[in-house]
Amino acid sequence: MLALAACIAATHGAHAQDMGKLLATGGVSQVEGAGGGGLTPWALITGYGTRDSFGANAHVTQINTSDYALSSYGVAVGIADRVELSYANQDFKGDLAPLDELRIKQDIFGVKVRVAGDALYDQFSYMPQIAVGLQYKRNKGIGGLGALGVTSVTQLGAKKDSGVDLYASATKVYLAQSLLLNGTLRFTKANQMGILGFGGDLKDSYQPMVELSAAYLITRKLVAGVEYRMKPHNLAVDNERDYKDVFLAYFPNRNLSLTAAYVDLGDITIFNPKKQRGWYLSAQAGF
Repeated sequence: MLALAACIAATHGAHAQDMGKLLATGGVSQVEGAGGGGLTPWALITGYGTRDSFGANAHVTQINTSDYALSSYGVAVGIADRVELSYANQDFKGDLAPLDELRIKQDIFGVKVRVAGDALYDQFSYMPQIAVGLQYKRNKGIGGLGALGVTSVTQLGAKKDSGVDLYASATKVYLAQSLLLNGTLRFTKANQMGILGFGGDLKDSYQPMVELSAAYLITRKLVAGVEYRMKPHNLAVDNERDYKDVFLAYFPNRNLSLTAAYVDLGDITIFNPKKQRGWYLSAQAGF
């Protein structure tokens, strides 16, 4: 977080903050900190700064399903509509026995770089905006299961407690149709985004996972959409399934966005073997 603040301060001397992008084109904060939708990153660079400027935001997100809760907070900065730096902290908790005392935290540091295209202004081209990124994830261990002697994700079968996701995103905005389409290809070993570690007793290799988003601008300030995110299945104790959501995002101005979604996170561990469905709420403030 301090490094991001330093980047903002250093950038201020070379780029004036202008908030020149159209409303909602900064996206919201993805649950791992990147700019995009709630579940998947987009090729768009976070914030409302243009190529001669910068933007930044902070977010707080809460997801509650029948047996678990996930809190996420973080900050991100977009520089010259070209580079995005982000940080997010995730706090995962169990609500139902035998995992009602479970608590797992992880830090996620991200970088994204726009490499081609312009999702908004290349309206007469089929070329989408394309960005590549990585997310370094550091799991902080398992709390609440000390009585069982479990304090690390590696004791559940994960090979490592830290790892890197690599991804490429392509985003296209169709202004005449009020439509945004995004596709992301992620290479990952992460179990439940890294909450249950990386790699496992079933698989320990990078796998390509497809993530898709579609958003429709109902009004200038209200956006509805859907997301789908493929997930790997590396752990015998975690019958991991794909993520899905239906969301509604409200942008009262360029400094604030509020997002609500109904999410389906599939199965999470064999100890609570049922579909984990619930609500996602997120607030983002910035410029």
